Amino acid sequence: MSSSSFAFIFAQATNAATSAAGATGTDTTAQQGPPGWTNLIFFGLLIAMVYFALLRPQMQAKKKQEETVKGSKTGDKIVTSSGIHGVITNVKETTVIVRVADNVKLEIEKSHIDKITRPESGDSEKAVTAKVS
Repeated sequence: MSSSSFAFIFAQATNAATSAAGATGTDTTAQQGPPGWTNLIFFGLLIAMVYFALLRPQMQAKKKQEETVKGSKTGDKIVTSSGIHGVITNVKETTVIVRVADNVKLEIEKSHIDKITRPESGDSEKAVTAKVS
């Protein structure tokens, strides 16, 4: 079958369908869709899914990171978000002084601390990750 004969058959079928609808007296434009409140339920569920899948986990991770950074103390080993490794020598209100090498100290904002490693009893160390994605 060529494409022109297919188009001709399709046109005849659609004309027959419209004439049959007119003959029975039913108007296709008078059909009603679902009520409007069903759309509101759909959008409400969509917003809830976005909140629980994206926003809430980010807020929880940020809160955990803030709590971990607040608990930083002298002697903790840290890694900053820029990759600087060091040991906290002094804790201030919004910054920490970090010793990165012999006689080299840096003042770093607490918000840029990425990971804190706290020494436990003995030689084993416990890593506390405070990463926000």
